[in-house]
Amino acid sequence: MELLEQLELLNLQFATFAPMNTPRIIFMGTPEFAVASLDALVQAGYNIVGVVTAPDKPAGRGMKLTESAVKKYAVEHSLKLLQPEKLRNPEFIEELESLKADLQVVVAFRMLPEKVWNMPPMGTINVHGSLLPQYRGAAPINWAVINGEKETGVTTFKLKHEIDTGDILLQESFPIGENETAGEVHDKMKDIGAALLVRTIKALTEGSLKEQPQVMSAHIAHAPKIFTETCKIDFSKPVQQVHNLIRGLSPFPGAFTSLQGKMLKIYRSEIANTTHANLPIGSFETDSKTYLRFVCADGLLDVKELQLEGKKKMTTEDFLRGYRFE
Repeated sequence: MELLEQLELLNLQFATFAPMNTPRIIFMGTPEFAVASLDALVQAGYNIVGVVTAPDKPAGRGMKLTESAVKKYAVEHSLKLLQPEKLRNPEFIEELESLKADLQVVVAFRMLPEKVWNMPPMGTINVHGSLLPQYRGAAPINWAVINGEKETGVTTFKLKHEIDTGDILLQESFPIGENETAGEVHDKMKDIGAALLVRTIKALTEGSLKEQPQVMSAHIAHAPKIFTETCKIDFSKPVQQVHNLIRGLSPFPGAFTSLQGKMLKIYRSEIANTTHANLPIGSFETDSKTYLRFVCADGLLDVKELQLEGKKKMTTEDFLRGYRFE
């Protein structure tokens, strides 16, 4: 086969898989959750003209400068990288404008000033970890699990002034298992969200997607930031609520109580199929070998994975092998 014919064949094959009328995209994100969406866009052949992520930050005991997960991906794939300290910085705005993006995508990033999100002609898309308008806010995965939801999902929507209020583009739902943690829901969601983002941009580019305003109702749950007080376990509540709190805060930041004067974080639990012998609420029972159970308002909580202050995370059985109760 002649060289010219080979090149024509390769061009035909690329055209078959590459998106038509590919928009110039700027991607904004920081944690691992965002990497799945960025990778999905790269693998789908979209033109990523810039990646915006958080500046390197000192972390760990040595306070060594640490790169975000998105930065590591961008560097590995030779994508243009921007790490502004402030999103209103004139130099950053000027550089952003010079990239002449048609569309911006935001996944797990900071709040954007209007000057930034209103810049590209196709607008700015956000990937949010809930079925909007439910669970607007900073911690939608955590609160969906804490509140005992049986279902959650992902929403792509257009950014506007008020946080998480823009018009919906696409949504996809999936179930939450009765013992699933927020971390497990997160891992499923990042892949579902990445695929939904690709579908969203494809439909937007083709002009086949109609934006839908968010429909409010009287029963809207919110997802505010998680604070230390949120993480403190209250055993006077029903055992199902305590179990959901533990699931919803695992693996980070972790629900906590105290055990003989030391902080005890509980990462995994189950509702015990047994009753307690008139023990006071908040007390525990154990055989010092296989189980550790706390008394809640209406039942026993069976601890499956924990971390005592100053120790590493481990299963309850491993913990009991080396722990001596006072």
